[in-house]
Amino acid sequence: MIRQVQKIRIYPTKEQQLQLARSMGCCRFWWNYALNKTIETYKETGFSLSRSALNALLPNLKKEFPWLKTDVYSQSLQQTSLNLSRAFINFFQKRARFPRFKSKHRKQSLGFPQSVKVEGDYIKIPKIGLVKAVFDRRYVGKIKTVTVTKDSCNYYFASIIYELDACFLNGKGDKILGIDLGIKDFAIVNDGNKTSKYNNPKHFDKYYKNLARKQKKLSRKKLGSNSRNKAKKLVAKVHARISNSRQDYLHKLSRKLTNDSQVIVIENLNVKGMVRNHKLAKAISDAGWGMFVNFLSYKLKREDKSLISIF
Repeated sequence: MIRQVQKIRIYPTKEQQLQLARSMGCCRFWWNYALNKTIETYKETGFSLSRSALNALLPNLKKEFPWLKTDVYSQSLQQTSLNLSRAFINFFQKRARFPRFKSKHRKQSLGFPQSVKVEGDYIKIPKIGLVKAVFDRRYVGKIKTVTVTKDSCNYYFASIIYELDACFLNGKGDKILGIDLGIKDFAIVNDGNKTSKYNNPKHFDKYYKNLARKQKKLSRKKLGSNSRNKAKKLVAKVHARISNSRQDYLHKLSRKLTNDSQVIVIENLNVKGMVRNHKLAKAISDAGWGMFVNFLSYKLKREDKSLISIF
């Protein structure tokens, strides 16, 4: 039994967008309330609040704020509690920074741990209804959770986690590949007989002039004005293009290498330490080494292949 994530673009109607905004606002309120309560409790007692303790606060909170009962799916609030608990676990295990309070001006999200169905070209979401969606492929399996997000460009996406019965069997390669990651050449791949080089596309450099021009226009706009909000979205769209082009390249390269191999050996790079060098930080971040290794890892795993990290 494996889990597969599929991120799809969705197109809610204006009514559905309003309902999503209300639901996201409720979850954002609950996150901030629960985070503040946890911090206060820790200061007073020296102990944090568990997920169950946070959920126990919800019934009284819904009486105080009735819209928490009417404007959002109840399981979405409990999913928010789970996400906050995981955020604290990741912080204490030094995998992430301390959880931050959420703002309505940043990326918005809403989780649905159950009762979501895919019906043809639509996805059925509790409290929202049937939402038009674009699927690049179809999976046959049980839907575990769905997270709806709204990005800075006002685009809506749904990330669906499926539970599937069998491994994927796309790649029939039997090679053992060694990969050396770099900046001039993104990857140098050796299979024991042949060495192949894959150039670094330098995605940020391609869009740098366009981004700088739009950021300059943004800086001249008056704070709080409609023109500033429009300019801000244009800047966000350029950042989205950079991110999308980077992910597209890394997905295609990781897919090719996964198809050609049975085992991949790669150096375990200390990216966090390397980006402290201000002369290389931008180039390293733009290359996306960590993202590439992550893509390789899950692609190999679901095909029952191996990724070996060496220090």
